[in-house]
Amino acid sequence: MSRKENPAPMEEQESQEQQPGEVTEEYRQEDETAAETFTVTREQMEKMEALAKQLEAAGDKYLRLAAEYDNYRKRTTKEKEGIYQDAKIDTLSKFLEVYDNLERAVNQPGDEDNAHKKGMEMIFHQLIGVLEKLGVSIEDPAGREFDPSKHNAVMHIDSEELGENVVSQVFQKGFLLGEKVIRFATVQVAN
Repeated sequence: MSRKENPAPMEEQESQEQQPGEVTEEYRQEDETAAETFTVTREQMEKMEALAKQLEAAGDKYLRLAAEYDNYRKRTTKEKEGIYQDAKIDTLSKFLEVYDNLERAVNQPGDEDNAHKKGMEMIFHQLIGVLEKLGVSIEDPAGREFDPSKHNAVMHIDSEELGENVVSQVFQKGFLLGEKVIRFATVQVAN
């Protein structure tokens, strides 16, 4: 029969014109999406399951080790910062005695034109500048409310001029490094 006598739909005509041995596009797509199947023995299957368990255990062990190392790194960094901070506080606390002596010398009444007194004032101001550069703040709580976390009350007075729990006199200034107390301010508190 000729094509003119039997008009076939377009798809059939194309498939009829196909050469033997050629693979159609539809067949290729089906072949690519189909999963390959293998036959394995029970022994091989058990071996694969054991290897899968070993792989999972090794992966879990790796994750735990990585987390443990990360925690160790963070902990040692924090410890190093703490050790540095403690050493800095210990060193600075030794210089506070020098600060107190220089402050007493500068506050002594006397000859203001004396070269020695001017030298003491210059050294005292230089020490204050060095302490500030190191992050130390000087706590002079006169006239402020008493704070037991920063002040050490050694005396109490009854005063109607000052409010209750207000620092009336400072005997020794306090020092802070950030929020950490290096030395408590020694004060007198009004009741």
